[in-house]
Amino acid sequence: MSIENIYRLDGKVPLSRAIPLGIQHVLAMFLGNVSPLLIICGMLNMDVSVKTSLIQNAMFIAGVVTLIQLYPIWKVGCRLPVVMGTSSGFIGTCKSIGGTFGYGAILGASLTGAILEIILGFFIKPLKKLFPPVVTSLVIMSIGLSLLPVGINYFAGGSGAADFGHWKHLLVGFIVVVVIVVLKQFTRGFLSISSVLIGIAVGYIVAICLGMVDFTQVKEAAWISLPKPVFLMENMKLEFHWQAMIAMAIMFVATAVETVGDISGITNGGLDREPSNQELSGGVIADGVGSLIAALFGVLPNTSFSQNVGLITVTKVVNRFCIMTGAVFLILCGFIPKLSAIFSVMPQSVLGGAAVIMFAMILVSGMQSLQREKLDGRNSMIVALALGLGVGIGMVPSALDQMPAWVGQIFAQNGIIMTFVIATVLNLILPKDKN
Repeated sequence: MSIENIYRLDGKVPLSRAIPLGIQHVLAMFLGNVSPLLIICGMLNMDVSVKTSLIQNAMFIAGVVTLIQLYPIWKVGCRLPVVMGTSSGFIGTCKSIGGTFGYGAILGASLTGAILEIILGFFIKPLKKLFPPVVTSLVIMSIGLSLLPVGINYFAGGSGAADFGHWKHLLVGFIVVVVIVVLKQFTRGFLSISSVLIGIAVGYIVAICLGMVDFTQVKEAAWISLPKPVFLMENMKLEFHWQAMIAMAIMFVATAVETVGDISGITNGGLDREPSNQELSGGVIADGVGSLIAALFGVLPNTSFSQNVGLITVTKVVNRFCIMTGAVFLILCGFIPKLSAIFSVMPQSVLGGAAVIMFAMILVSGMQSLQREKLDGRNSMIVALALGLGVGIGMVPSALDQMPAWVGQIFAQNGIIMTFVIATVLNLILPKDKN
């Protein structure tokens, strides 16, 4: 069986090769999938048992919705190697809603926002004029730029860590980077395509040797536990407040834009082409369906994971069967808490070494996509203003402190949205060269 099949969407790949490549994708998104829940649950002082159940549900939902993206049901799913997970883009909005109305209002607003995104997905084709290559390229680049600080935070031990920037974290992150670069550039075959997984594994072993890992959580975790929907969980219910629903709806529009960017990043970086209308529509609809299911299981909104777009850009592995094994592994983590605990205790600096490379490769993918466009005076102005204002304000969110609160919640929390809005408006109003 040819190794070239891993670079094809539907090539036949043996389990012995598919499983490690699938787990590689899980490791790329694992911490990002649980971090938003940990932040919101901590802010609301939720019970430890509830927090554990929600994290378990987050693993289960991420796996199920990833399968839907890989193997569409009717028009739901894009049939591309899109990995789904709990979105960190909603943290700011969820903090605001949770602090005012409670966790139930977050879930209620997520449910209604998910329905809006599903509707948007069905109208991607007429809306496609808003997403020409110059706009999607800028969205991809802004995704990479916005994730770079996240990768550096991981590299140094995780934002808020008591030992942030400690030499042990920096050493582990550096070792992971070196292993990935050496395997990717100086080996061929399976070692090269599994470079990220091997780099993370080596970093994890080094972290254990340096006494950086506490396995108490693994010992205390149960072997088997079933994911529970909201109506079977104590003190958990959906609440609906119009203020919360409006704020969340705006974020879901932004999520749809980011998903379009992620899908474009995958087709550009992994398949060397632009996405079709059907792929964009199915991907956005699945995004909404995933968030709807997530709300019913008490989990924050789900969306496509940009981390995995970066991984695909690095490895070029787009085979759906390989990614499917990772989705199944996520589902198993939802049923076996002890398994998920092994990965949850992994120091963030282990992932940081891989994250810096993957996130930067998303930026490179956007640049490569942009190179296919003619950078005349018009397009150059769109690029300059969209990145200058969009990414710039995303890096200095305090610039909008004097604006109404909703402006800051939408634009300051996420430079991707500002970049998209500016690029889209300029693309519509600036005159095109008739030649």
